[in-house]
Amino acid sequence: MLLPRVIPCLLVHEKGLVKSIKFKDYKYIGDPINAVRIFNEKKVDELIVLDIDASATNLEPDMKMIKNLADECRMPLCYGGGIKTVSQAGRIINLGVEKVAISSAAVENPDLISQISKELGSQSVIVVLDIKKKLLGRYEIYIHNGKKSTGLDLFSYLKVVVEKGAGEIVINSIDNDGMMNGYDIKLAKSVYDAISIPLIFLGGCGSQDDIKKLVEETGTIGAAAGSLFVFKGPHKAVLINYPNREDKEKLFKNITGETIL
Repeated sequence: MLLPRVIPCLLVHEKGLVKSIKFKDYKYIGDPINAVRIFNEKKVDELIVLDIDASATNLEPDMKMIKNLADECRMPLCYGGGIKTVSQAGRIINLGVEKVAISSAAVENPDLISQISKELGSQSVIVVLDIKKKLLGRYEIYIHNGKKSTGLDLFSYLKVVVEKGAGEIVINSIDNDGMMNGYDIKLAKSVYDAISIPLIFLGGCGSQDDIKKLVEETGTIGAAAGSLFVFKGPHKAVLINYPNREDKEKLFKNITGETIL
């Protein structure tokens, strides 16, 4: 059985690597390139890098930074931030990035999903949906790095994302971001059951056991985390870390059923 993907998610703010709490209170972690080099050594499954300034401040994707990341990266790389056109997505893929992530633009212009999918292939398009829990258990989509409410219901919009041809969906919980108290398992299971494409869940992971619980209880094949892979210990000392192959095999040894890709 192939192991589920365990995916570090790095946030870039003002050219530096940061970690947030509930999309606020940014703590500087270091240089993104240095983090990529360490993750190379640790043979990470995949890496997501999100420039959180770009869409929120209407900036173009920083092609120089993206090229530097892609040149250094030895694992599949997904980049998101500021992508508004098929041309931009194509340029990023041509730099050596495997996947592009679109978030605000995917909500403001859903046709962009199908346009990129048609041009580059659905496997190259990830849609990131940042969500908050509202009254009566409803989940609402936010854009521009969590600064703008859309009024859109998550489960209604999931259908649009799938129909438009996205290759994967990342659900990012704003409420749980940086809290390290565990994933919203109930939500993850509901989303997994509602879609027909791969799901990556992000927000709240504080331990490898949280990853195991997410995979075992929901069936999702992608567990992403930020704080877990850049902090260590109760005082959150900065330390880039990642489980080795043996640790991951132990983590998922009791999972049964169909092969997980």
